[in-house]
Amino acid sequence: SRLYNMAAHQEPRVMIATQEEMMNEKIAIGYRDYCAHLLIPLNKCRRATAFLRWKCEDERHAYEKCEYEDWKYRVRKLRAQRTAELRRSRGLEE
Repeated sequence: SRLYNMAAHQEPRVMIATQEEMMNEKIAIGYRDYCAHLLIPLNKCRRATAFLRWKCEDERHAYEKCEYEDWKYRVRKLRAQRTAELRRSRGLEE
């Protein structure tokens, strides 16, 4: 199926922010994902502007877009796994 092929040809994701950077910036473990490199400047902006929402819109938009794209990647990967398992269970392995 098309979803299976999309996940198979996805470029490997690479962590940009290092563990040391995330620890220094006190990023919670739950947020140490492939978008953490965008969360670091967002949090710096938030602290510098007393968390005024309209001051860090560009940083927030970049972070939220990254999180959305990461979610879509994980959904595609899960669907591809389920499709592969279904094909194996039906004896349709390629």
